[in-house]
Amino acid sequence: MLDSMIIGLLLSATALIVWLSMNNHSLWSARWPDYGHMVSNLPEPTAWLRWVLGDISEVAFYKHEFASIGLLAGAYLGYWANRTGKSWQGFTICYGSGLWPWLVTSSLLGLVLSNLVWGWTVTATSWQPTFAAFVSLPAAMVLMFGGGWKVAINGAIMGALFVTPMCMLIVNYVCNPLGLPVVIGNVSGMAIASIGAFVLCRYIPSLVTSAAPEQVAEEASIPVTAKAPDYGVVWSIRRVLADFSEAPFFGNEWASLGLIVGALLAFTLNPMSPVYGTGLLPQLLAGQALTSALGVLIWRKQWIARGWYPTYVPLVSVVPAAILTYGGDWQVIVSSALLGALIAPPLACALAQRVPGHMHGFIGNVLSMAISTLLILPLVGWLASH
Repeated sequence: MLDSMIIGLLLSATALIVWLSMNNHSLWSARWPDYGHMVSNLPEPTAWLRWVLGDISEVAFYKHEFASIGLLAGAYLGYWANRTGKSWQGFTICYGSGLWPWLVTSSLLGLVLSNLVWGWTVTATSWQPTFAAFVSLPAAMVLMFGGGWKVAINGAIMGALFVTPMCMLIVNYVCNPLGLPVVIGNVSGMAIASIGAFVLCRYIPSLVTSAAPEQVAEEASIPVTAKAPDYGVVWSIRRVLADFSEAPFFGNEWASLGLIVGALLAFTLNPMSPVYGTGLLPQLLAGQALTSALGVLIWRKQWIARGWYPTYVPLVSVVPAAILTYGGDWQVIVSSALLGALIAPPLACALAQRVPGHMHGFIGNVLSMAISTLLILPLVGWLASH
C-alpha cells in the first residue's frame, strides 16, 4: 500500500510540473521559471506547489522541485533494489532498517502539515523554514519507534506543530536580527523541538505504542551476500555520494544521484532557479563534495571503527552557509570545506554520544551543525577578505 502511495505521489508531482510547464511557459524568460518568479507569485497555487516540492530538497540548499523529485525517485530505486536483493543497491537505505516507506510517509505528511499550518507566513520577502519537518523529528521517530500509522502520523503532527514553529521563532527573532545564517536557526530549532517531543513520548508512551502491538506489514528484503568494505577509493567515492542524502535519513547513492541530477537539470534549464536564485549551484556542489571527501579521508579510521560517521554534517550546514554568505570564490569553498570537515563530524559524534537513550542521535548532529557554522563562518569570512 505504501509503495503505491509513494509511486502515486511521484507521478502526481511529475504530472503537475508538466502541466505547469505546458500552461505557463509564455510567462517565463527562460526554459523554467526562476526562484524569484516562484516567491513573487505566492500564494498562487502553482507557486505554492513549487515551494512545497522544493522543501523536500531544501536541506541540501537546492530548493527545487526537480531535485526533490529526483531525491524521492532515487530513494525509491534504492529501496526497491534493497528489497529485491540487487547487488547494485548501494549503501542500504535508511541504515538497513527496512523502514523507508514509513519514514518517507511520515516526513512527507509532516511537510504538508507544516505548509498547511505555516505556509501563510511565506512571502516574496519573508523566507520561512517550512521544510524543517521533512528532515527531522518525523523520520527520527520512525527510526526510534518503528513503523506503523500511529508513529508516522504522530511524528508528522509533532514535526509540524513543534519543529517548524521553533525553527521559525529562532530564525526570525534571533538569526535575522543578529545577521546570523538562517541554517543556525533551522538546525537549532530541530534540536530543541525534537528534545521536547522525545521527552513527551517518554512520559506519554501511548503516542508511539499501542496496548495491542500494531502489526506492520513489511516486505522482507532478499539478503545479498556482501563482502566487507575495503574502505578504498571506490568505497570513498560511494560514501561521498551517499552523504548528499544523509540529512533526510536516506544515506544511499541512488537517492543522492537523483537529488544531484535533478538539481543539475534545474540549473541547465535556468541557472537562477535552484539555490534561491543565486546561480551558485556549481560552486555549492563542488564545496559539498569537497567537504565530504575531506571528511571521509580525514576520518577514515573512525568509519572503519564505528561503521558510520557523520561526515555529512558540514555538507548541509557550514559549506552552504559560507557560500551563500561570502560567495563562490575558491577561498570560500576550500576554507569552509576543510574547516567543516575537521570540526563538524567529531563534534557531532561527541554530542550524539551524550544524547539520552530515549532520543535519536540526530539531535547531536544538528547541534553540531549550529555550533560549527557559528564558529567557522567568521573565520571563513576573514580568510576570504585577506
